[in-house]
Amino acid sequence: MFYPGGHGPLWDLARDNDSGKLILDFLDAGKPVTAVCHGPAALLSAETLRPGFLKGKRISAFSDTEEALVGRKANVPYLLQAKLEALCATVKTALVPFLSHVETDGLLITGQNPLSAGPVARALIELLEMTYGHRS
Repeated sequence: MFYPGGHGPLWDLARDNDSGKLILDFLDAGKPVTAVCHGPAALLSAETLRPGFLKGKRISAFSDTEEALVGRKANVPYLLQAKLEALCATVKTALVPFLSHVETDGLLITGQNPLSAGPVARALIELLEMTYGHRS
């Protein structure tokens, strides 16, 4: 499963119970879940359905610094990095804003920003190859 970014997930996917259930079902079934940029906001709905889900998860997402630098800080309902951290997730980001950064925590693969989309896809392919073996 892949959750793309854009600011929309902050409003809709973060509160969508169907999306949260799908995330939990995928992970419980041993299937990977990936998200990039603001896409990790979808994980908030899984947290609502299963309190403590995010505790200790290593995640990357659009950083609060990046939100400020794009001038959207005052136009979003919450800062994603701060929200994830408040729910006890460990949010990792690149040292320099807007550089690619990917975190893999078991079956959960997340990327910090749009530049991370390709590296997230590569991490997913590697995970699938490790899980199911290389197929020609």
